[in-house]
Formats: sequence, structure tokens, C-alpha cells
Amino acid sequence: MTYLLGIDVSTTATKALVLDARGAVVGVASSRYDLATPKPLWAEQDPELWWQATCASVRQVLADTAIDPTAVAAIGLTGQMHGLVLCDEAGDVLRPAILWNDQRAAKQCAAMRQHLGLAELVRITGNDAFPGFTAPKLLWVRQHEPDVYSRIRQVLLPKDYVRYRLTGDYATDRAGAGGTLMLDLVQRDWSTQLLDAFDIPHQWLPPTHEGTQITGHISALAAEHTGLATGTPVVGGGGDQAAQGVGVGAVETGVVALTLGTSGVVFAASDRPLVEPAGRLHAFPHAVPETWHVMGVMLSAAGSLRWYRDVVAPGVEFETLMAEADTVEPGAEGLIFQPYLSGERTPHADPEARGAFVGLTLKHSRAHLTRAVLEGVACGLRDNLTMMADVGLTDVSEVRISGGGARSPVWRQIVADLLGVDLVTIQATEGAALGAGLLAGVGANVWPSVADACREAVQLGSVTRPDAERSDRYQTMYDKFRAHYPALKRLYR
Repeated sequence: MTYLLGIDVSTTATKALVLDARGAVVGVASSRYDLATPKPLWAEQDPELWWQATCASVRQVLADTAIDPTAVAAIGLTGQMHGLVLCDEAGDVLRPAILWNDQRAAKQCAAMRQHLGLAELVRITGNDAFPGFTAPKLLWVRQHEPDVYSRIRQVLLPKDYVRYRLTGDYATDRAGAGGTLMLDLVQRDWSTQLLDAFDIPHQWLPPTHEGTQITGHISALAAEHTGLATGTPVVGGGGDQAAQGVGVGAVETGVVALTLGTSGVVFAASDRPLVEPAGRLHAFPHAVPETWHVMGVMLSAAGSLRWYRDVVAPGVEFETLMAEADTVEPGAEGLIFQPYLSGERTPHADPEARGAFVGLTLKHSRAHLTRAVLEGVACGLRDNLTMMADVGLTDVSEVRISGGGARSPVWRQIVADLLGVDLVTIQATEGAALGAGLLAGVGANVWPSVADACREAVQLGSVTRPDAERSDRYQTMYDKFRAHYPALKRLYR
């Protein structure tokens, strides 16, 4: 038998997943770790945690599955995006990694916009500057830690540090590199113009590769630590969202991936870059060769429901709340929820946006409140899909939904009715790690293309179809939802 290994270096754990040549998952192991918050709004991790967790998870999954390490045809990597790992001449880490959710670099983002201009920044990278991206963090280190900055010889993303420890080679994938704010979106390689504009040495950045290209091979030292076979190829892989897109089969135009988790993500593949002029959508290369993706992110999706349950109905099961909400007519009798409990990323890019219930009356019960939360989150997801249509994503044939919120048939129906499209559930729960394994399989010639790998491996579940009458009723409610944020924006300040 031929096997493939996907490694996912996430913010909370590193997961190792083994799948066979039919794309079936045969084993998963995970090793957890913590992050540090040395100051408010800071988030850091010691890269050694990722390496130790990688070794532990790989050894565990090899033991659990009892497969011969020489039967592993290739390895794919995925993981948290945007993190900043700084190495010196010897490849040693200079300081703790600054993670994707770290917010210290807001001033550096403003400086990037002012120096280059927002329009030019978006034209090159497809994105506005956000503190979570890699380049602003690097500029922060230059300003605040000059001694560290002077010793930098290599800048890596988290999963690419693990790649270096596995192979001894510096490399990155183009999907992950797109999230650094240093990549030319169209050319799919580092932007000479941007690096020169901010005086970032080109030699600090690793070579870029497509997600299915081989970037190196397992070294003898890594084989000793992990139990893998020396010489096993390691492919480019992708950032976690791109790999998740592969894991659910969103690799061709027309298929959209919707993640209804703590945050909400709407992700779509495209055969060309799709860029929102103000950078409110994220535009990156896909992990699929010569393909791009566009992505909208709302910060509090299922997180809104959890907050609501914990505050309004502590101890009540989610299923009970869902059943109550299902007794209320669409539109919750005029009650509308604004799901901006953590500010908002897409479509408003406003950290000062706030949540709100609008239209409360004495008639509204807990069931109405619950339904308003479910509908408000669904409206936020529709905002993302609408913005994608505005930049050219007009042919949506199917939305594949995953995440904890997708387990509720009531919520799925609300989302389907508001979006006006079929929702298809995904049976696999290990999307990003599975996607990394599928990319490895293409790199090892197990499948001729990523689309072929997905057709064989991605298992679809139930279909939720929109109800035409409810969709029509929701149009009026959605128009009111969209009017509320502009009306309340001044008060949020």
C-alpha cells in the first residue's frame, strides 16, 4: 500500500494525518501546546513547540497505523498563516514567533499604506495591510528590536520552520506566501517593488513553490526524530485556509467553501486573481497550481451563538435553542442581530464595529432572540458572498459547509435560504490536514491533479436546498440588516 502524510501546524496543536491512495483517512494524531501573551494584544509561540509536537504526532500516527515508514510516498504541510519566524545565519530562532492573531503592528500597517498607497498595495498583493500579516510584524521588529533585526538571515512562516527542521531546506508555498503581504499576487512570487520599498532584503525570503511541488526530502536527522524514512519527499502544501479548501474540494470555479466555526470563512477558487479595490476581501494564490482564491472572514459567526447562549441561556443545550428558534417565522418578527461582537473584518474592516439587537419589542421571546442571532450571522456570510460576486465570482454552483455550526439542520436551512444556494455538508472533519495529504499525493503522482484527488477523496454528505418563498421574505430582512451598520457606525465610535 502507498500512504500519504499531512501535517497541520495550527495555533493550538500539530496534527499528523495518514491517508491511503484512495484518499481514505487511516489515522490521526495530535499534540497540543499553548501560546504566550506577554503583553495585551500580543500572541507568541516558541517554534520549538511546533517541532516537538510534529515529532510526537508523526511517531504516534505511525505507531497507531503500524505502517512501514517507507510506504509513505510524500508529505504535505499546512498550518497557521501569517506568523513571523526569524532565524540567524545558523538557522537558529532569534525570538519567539509572532502569530497571526497578534495586533501590535497597527502603526506599521498605517505606515505601509502611507508610504506605498493603499491602491498600490492592493494592486501588488491583493490585500490591505492588517496587523496579522507578516510584513508589518517584520517592520515592528526593525523598529522595536534592532538587535534581533540585525541578526536576521531568514524569514519563515510557522509550517515552513517545520519544513526546515524536516528537510534542512528553506522553502515556502505560494498560498502561504500570499499571506505575508510581500508576494506579487499575479506573478505568484516575491514582489521586488514591495521589498525594495520597505528595505527588506530579498535573500531573507525562501524560494516559493506551488502546493504540489517537491520542496525537499526528509533528512537523516529528522528521520531519527520522527520515525519517517530518510529521503521521503515533502511538497509545498499550503496555508491552512488554502489546504482546507483542498480538503473540502473547493479547487475549481463554482464550488465555494463556507466554514461556520467560531469565525466564519467564505472561500472560493478562481482561475484568475479576484481583488476587491479596498482590500476588504483577502486574495491569495491557491495551493492548487496556477489557481487563486478569494476569501472573506467574519470574526464572530458560531462565536456569536456561543456568547449568546452563555449570557442569555447558560447551561441550555444548543439543540434546545435551535428547536425553539425553528418555531419562529423567518425574520424573527422584525428583530435583527448585528454579529460584530469582536469588530468585523469582512465586509467592513472595522475593529470598532459592535454587536447589537435592533427592533426589540415586548413580544420577542428567547426563541426570537436565538433566531435573530442565527439569521444575523447568515446575513454576514451573505455579505461576504455578495462582495465576492461584486469582484467577479458570479458562477456559484454549490456551497460546501463545514464547522461546528454546520451540524445544525436549522441553521443550515437559514443559511441556505439567505444565500439562495444549495448547501452540501462534508463528511471529513480534518479539512486542512487532509488537504495537505492530497497535495502530497499529487506531488507523488498518486493522482494526476488536485481536482482528481478531491473527486476521489472528498466525501459529500447531505444537501440543504433553499426554500424560494423564505428566500424572498429574507430579501427584505437582509436589506434592513445592511442598513443598520451605516446607521450605527457613528455611535460605535
